[in-house]
Amino acid sequence: MRAGVLGANDGIVSTAGLVVGVAGATGSRDTLIASGLAGLLAGALSMASGEYVSVSSQLDAERAALAQEKHELATMPEEELAELAGMYEAKGLTPELAREVAHELTARDALGAHAETELGIDPEELTNPWHAALASFVAFTVGAVLPLLAIVLPPDGWRVPVTVGCVLVALVVTGWLSARLGSAPIGRAILRNVAGGALAMAVTYLAGSLLGAVA
Repeated sequence: MRAGVLGANDGIVSTAGLVVGVAGATGSRDTLIASGLAGLLAGALSMASGEYVSVSSQLDAERAALAQEKHELATMPEEELAELAGMYEAKGLTPELAREVAHELTARDALGAHAETELGIDPEELTNPWHAALASFVAFTVGAVLPLLAIVLPPDGWRVPVTVGCVLVALVVTGWLSARLGSAPIGRAILRNVAGGALAMAVTYLAGSLLGAVA
């Protein structure tokens, strides 16, 4: 959920910066639509591919760690049992109880017990790069739609003010959500979010205006 909110936030800020910058250079609705859609597609695909590569690397690391653990369980079971019991003992169990728990869990599912305790991995629920890529693509697209609609629907003179207003309200919402989901200070998260988005739009609008004047 938090990753989705942050992905949507990226879509809002990057697309808003793009379309506001283009609006500073030209008032053509067709140009705004084309640039906004291109930015939306490029950003969503970039987020998806980046997430796919990142999670694929994580998946490779998880698989390698599980393979190593499986090998150790097959070649040195007593040492692995003692290691597992030691971890439970370190968590506060008595040596006798820790040994008993390690025995029972190892007998039931040796790899699962060791993977969860030693590696923090559930062998039955490894990360899925395709799920992560799709989630990033959808989240970015949802966020990017707002500034795109806000820049193309109003009349010419209202496009930038309406877009800025809509984006700032959306950034307040995403800042609040991300802070709540991450148990972070809400006011600071909202301020940081709004300030970053406002700065991005101001800089791109100024750049677009200068380029439009030169052209």
